[in-house]
Amino acid sequence: MFFTAVSKFLDHLRFVKNASEHTLRNYTIDLNDFKGFLLNERHPNLPEDRKPEKIPYKAPYTANDIDNGLIPLKSLDTRILRQYLFHMTANNVNRRTIVRRLATLRSFFKFACGQNMIEENPAEDIENPKLDKKIPAPFSYDQIIELFHQPDETKLLGFRDRVILELFYSSGLRVSELVALNRDDFDAENLLLLIRGKGKKERLVPITKNACDWICRYLNHPERHVKVNGHRAQQDDLAIFLNRQGTRLSPRSVDRKFDKYMVMSGLAGKATPHTIRHTIATHWLENGMDLKTIQVLLGHSSLSTTTIYTRVSTKLKKEVYDKTHPRA
Repeated sequence: MFFTAVSKFLDHLRFVKNASEHTLRNYTIDLNDFKGFLLNERHPNLPEDRKPEKIPYKAPYTANDIDNGLIPLKSLDTRILRQYLFHMTANNVNRRTIVRRLATLRSFFKFACGQNMIEENPAEDIENPKLDKKIPAPFSYDQIIELFHQPDETKLLGFRDRVILELFYSSGLRVSELVALNRDDFDAENLLLLIRGKGKKERLVPITKNACDWICRYLNHPERHVKVNGHRAQQDDLAIFLNRQGTRLSPRSVDRKFDKYMVMSGLAGKATPHTIRHTIATHWLENGMDLKTIQVLLGHSSLSTTTIYTRVSTKLKKEVYDKTHPRA
């Protein structure tokens, strides 16, 4: 049955693949959406007390007895998936979200095949909708400086936010990588960070002396270990970045803070925290760093992902033009 297979799939991700909380959350969001579609299609009049509970991601999911008679796994064929694709398109679901949900279903059905629950993967022949290739627009250096000046550094939480912005620009970290940082990952003497990126891959990333100094000052901030100014004392001895409860900061909290500072700096609606990652990569490229080094620093698995920065750097384009044009 579908729900039993989902339970085993999530357990496989959690305990065998050691998937991150971020990955588990996205998979369960996608599977819950597909589950809702299937129930509405097959059991439109099913009473609320007969519907299975929402699939969680923070704890192992156990399909209860009521689930098993609702959706036979072997009944889910390519036709059903095409209907689901049409359903998402008709409801104006973002194309990138559709692509992600289809990727989740491919992984789920691939697992089900490997466990001999089904004979064929019905998602294999489903094509992704075409995505518009968006070239990221980096910040200018002046915009970066303006953004850095927004946090209130007189308070611990504002000081923390300034450190986060400094570190984003220093090393081009992803939000998930930044909030996962532990004290033991920080080597102040050698100006290095141990980063755990996508797929649990680890890499060493250099940081600037300036960013290092900001981190050290934050870790030794006098308010970090006391309850004052709307935040609790440190509760997590491992994490570098803490929330107002004194526990590890979440990616969502970083996003909310970033939105606030974007509004304050007049850049609202133009960027996300990931834009700083694009920005520093572009600035590295403009200042002569080679693409292979940028690939390693950013943790890109493919060099083709990194080459997008050659398309956003107008300075680099002009330099190449001036150097190669026969009449220059």
